[in-house]
Amino acid sequence: MPRHRANKDTSRRTEPGCAHVLTLGTLIGFCFAGAAYAQDRDPMLFYDANGLKVRGHLQFGLNAVAERNLFWDLAASTAPGSAFDPDTNWLEGYIKPGVSFEYQLDAGAVVYGKLSAVTSYTWGTDAFDTGDTGETTLEEAYLAIRGPLGPGLSYDLSVGPRELTLGTGMLIANGATSGFERGALKFGPRKAWEKAVIAKLSYGNLTGTAFYLDPNELPSKDGKNELAGVDLRYDDPAGGYLGATFVNVLNSETPYPQAAPGGNGPPSVTPGAREDTRTLGLYAKTNPFQGGLQNWTFTGDLAYQWNDRIDLEAWAGRVTAGYTFAYTPWTPNVTLGYQSFSGDDPDTTTLERFDPLYYQGSPSAWATGSKSASTFINSNVNALTLAVRVQPTRQDTLTLRYAHIRANELNSPVQFGQATRVDIDGNVVSGVTDKHLADDLFLEYSRIINRNTFLTAGVSVSFPGAGIDTVIGGSADPWTGGFVNVVINF
Repeated sequence: MPRHRANKDTSRRTEPGCAHVLTLGTLIGFCFAGAAYAQDRDPMLFYDANGLKVRGHLQFGLNAVAERNLFWDLAASTAPGSAFDPDTNWLEGYIKPGVSFEYQLDAGAVVYGKLSAVTSYTWGTDAFDTGDTGETTLEEAYLAIRGPLGPGLSYDLSVGPRELTLGTGMLIANGATSGFERGALKFGPRKAWEKAVIAKLSYGNLTGTAFYLDPNELPSKDGKNELAGVDLRYDDPAGGYLGATFVNVLNSETPYPQAAPGGNGPPSVTPGAREDTRTLGLYAKTNPFQGGLQNWTFTGDLAYQWNDRIDLEAWAGRVTAGYTFAYTPWTPNVTLGYQSFSGDDPDTTTLERFDPLYYQGSPSAWATGSKSASTFINSNVNALTLAVRVQPTRQDTLTLRYAHIRANELNSPVQFGQATRVDIDGNVVSGVTDKHLADDLFLEYSRIINRNTFLTAGVSVSFPGAGIDTVIGGSADPWTGGFVNVVINF
């Protein structure tokens, strides 16, 4: 149901909330009851004898969020009948209990595994017009074995739901979806793939990974996706790395949009277009330099994507340059970056829209902007980014992020066909007619309260560009917001 500007119905909040409190209380009690028998040095180590270690895990967080003029209030112009309220506040929380084990075999191999779950809930109505809802889901449930095969050679094989991030998280990182009926939209506590078979073979500093993955998608939006591929990575002991990832989509019902010929008209949508999409990604980071380039760090990512079945050919990439003022108070670090993801050219029959798959969408990873990342996925956008980080103390970190965001192709879907509308001449158009989308500013403060407790607070603003103004048909107001959260991790 849309979030209305009028009075909101809060009658559903009591019973679901109580049910989740009972669930979380039972889980917390179980974890701490076990911890009472653990050694003093590690309260979460339940058992350690005869080659067997059993460890408990417990993480929970609470996040308060406020948003004003959400999505630059595009809904007032593009969907006035929705009665969408662009101003909202909400509270979200989650708890993630778990238990893991390691068992040392006589032959030198180690059998290990982990079982965990996530319970999350949102009180109030979030940015996507959903609230007073939550869900408990299985997170990790894998069994694995690792061990040596010879001098410098080792293996690691696991089966079952678990987390997996490849490279810098450009393609494969976020294996599960939160928010909507599951709650905890901003936190996004779910990370594990619903099904995963992961085989690693390492020789020295070189690691090869073969994988089969099925993402933990929302039941209401399950695209039946299945992926497989390989990753090859070299980690230099000095700190740099070089790697390549190949991903093949084995099965999918996820559709792709394509711009109308010449950009005139609504985009066409091809059901199941993601199936058979293949992506080859390269990633690299430099080692620490000496001499004139001391304290500089450079990274690079490049991806090529194709699908012969639907005539898809797309690309994406990023470069960054960072400098640390190592001998200056607060040790400032400045990082300048540029990232770009191809969009569909309306003047060709080929589909050039890049599919970002399951990227890590946090501001410190692959988000295109701070607020804009909630509107635009990494397709048909580019961004010039700047991040300035200082550490007044070992426990405190301040980071200011700026992103200048533009579209790569005009009159072409920026996300999934949003901004499809009738212009003043009566023509149906899609995307934007000016490439400047937004300028985002985000100030974040993080504090390590103790070894288990972390506080994060942030304020952000997104100034709409001319591309957004043309969609609205006037001068759009900035989109602002803030949050404060606490995470406790044992």
